Amino acid sequence: MIYSNITEGIFIKRINRFIAEVIVDDILETVHVKNTGRCKELFIEGRQCYLEKSNNPNRKTKYSLIGIYKENELINIDSQVPNQVVYEALSEGKILDERPTYIKREQTYGNSRFDVYYETPTKKGFIEVKGVTLEIDGVAKFPDAPTTRGTKHVNELVEGLREGYTNYIVLLIQMDHIKYFTPNYERDPIFGEALKKAVESGVLLKCFTSKVTETSIEILNEIPYKL
Repeated sequence: MIYSNITEGIFIKRINRFIAEVIVDDILETVHVKNTGRCKELFIEGRQCYLEKSNNPNRKTKYSLIGIYKENELINIDSQVPNQVVYEALSEGKILDERPTYIKREQTYGNSRFDVYYETPTKKGFIEVKGVTLEIDGVAKFPDAPTTRGTKHVNELVEGLREGYTNYIVLLIQMDHIKYFTPNYERDPIFGEALKKAVESGVLLKCFTSKVTETSIEILNEIPYKL
């Protein structure tokens, strides 16, 4: 995934879920935040960040915040990008043990809309993609805020197993240098338990780190998880 029109800034403060203030070229700009999670460990005044400038002259904000440094690690915080990164990786024959013969994004099943429906020569199923930006002592955690929608998706994937689908949860950790993934039981124990039960039931969980630069993000290495 390649961004265009990237510029550097200094993060000042978050106003609400969607808006923050960032200094760009010595001007205090109101910018769009492409992540509704808490991200409190990331959104700290004075940190170097990166923004994508919009080509739409009618937009209220000229910039969207897509990445921010935490110490020496650049973390992508764009919650819209993991689906695209995973889709590109699937198209290139990565992630699954077989190259898909058919991929469709945004497919409805039951009462949920999943990120990807896929078919291979031997199986078919749904893939739910989650972006992960929370890191504590080298361990990636999700979610960073309670997610009833995420729990609903996990439970529906379990239901699909009964109809013969091979379903996946793919976690794209939007940074590198991560030891392993674990659910964030402290923030959302309900999601954590749902994820654990889903894997025990046969839903396949895959966790990948990312190579993040100022202008791009791509899937990197698969890492272990601990439930």
